[in-house]
Amino acid sequence: MLDLYLFTGNAHPVLAAGVADYLHTPLRERVLDRFADGEVRVELGENVRGRDCFVVQPTCASPRATVNDNLFELLTMVDALRRASARRVTAVVPYFGYARQDRKDKPRVPITAKLVANLLVRAGIDRLLTLDLHAGQIQGYFDIPVDNLLPRPLFLRELAGYDPAELVIVAPDAGSAKINRAYADRLDCGFAIVDKSRFSTDASKALTLIGEVRDRHCFIIDDIISTGGTMVNAARLLSERGAKSVRAAVTHGVFAGKAFEKLAGSVFTEFIVTDSVPPRPGAPDIIRTISVAKLMGEAIRRTHLDLSISVLFN
Repeated sequence: MLDLYLFTGNAHPVLAAGVADYLHTPLRERVLDRFADGEVRVELGENVRGRDCFVVQPTCASPRATVNDNLFELLTMVDALRRASARRVTAVVPYFGYARQDRKDKPRVPITAKLVANLLVRAGIDRLLTLDLHAGQIQGYFDIPVDNLLPRPLFLRELAGYDPAELVIVAPDAGSAKINRAYADRLDCGFAIVDKSRFSTDASKALTLIGEVRDRHCFIIDDIISTGGTMVNAARLLSERGAKSVRAAVTHGVFAGKAFEKLAGSVFTEFIVTDSVPPRPGAPDIIRTISVAKLMGEAIRRTHLDLSISVLFN
């Protein structure tokens, strides 16, 4: 794979280094900093003409940058690679920002997920490799190939040690019922749904539970946690209904606002997240991080060699 060139932005260099280790390839040289007025400055340190280039950059907030900073870093790096005559440019975006603004659900609002898709395509990417999009239909916003990986193999490994007779997979809302049902069917265990009403984009209240959880270990699986209100309310409801323990596995641990404080005071026994988003300091002890570096690295390897990546969904 001598013509595979791996680059990274400043959003999550630790994850990019893990991907590079898996692929046994170095992270390629580049200058990525700011001009005096704050504008992004990019300069590639190597010749990329005719190379198959991958840029690892989640479009989330990071310790030293905002969501918009990291998004624009990605756009600028893609433009630099395209103008340097790279053969193919793949954006590797473990966390796709603005995915929650995926539809026009009330008057006079944007569909920002589509706007970001347009920006990436116009910048020059040939394909997108991402992880657990908040809404699957976002793949249709692109007129280029999109590979939306799922953390299913990682989460199933975490669940393998439980007795199916004592395990219940819990969907935190109706929208995630399908994916959670797939986990329950795979594990041949119980399944439940928390019904909720949402008062705003960041506030919701769990109302009722569909399914039996008494004296069972409950596992909530979701794609993203932001402020933590939905998760904490769901866990409280499960505990009130007699659950033996309540755990969660979430792909993207954004942990905005007072999410850490909410989780620290919750009934959760354990809260598993992937490292698709760089970890924030001050996390409570119940949070445990598992890496997606091997999953993303294998997807990159298979993309580079024109191999199927469908095996990564199993």
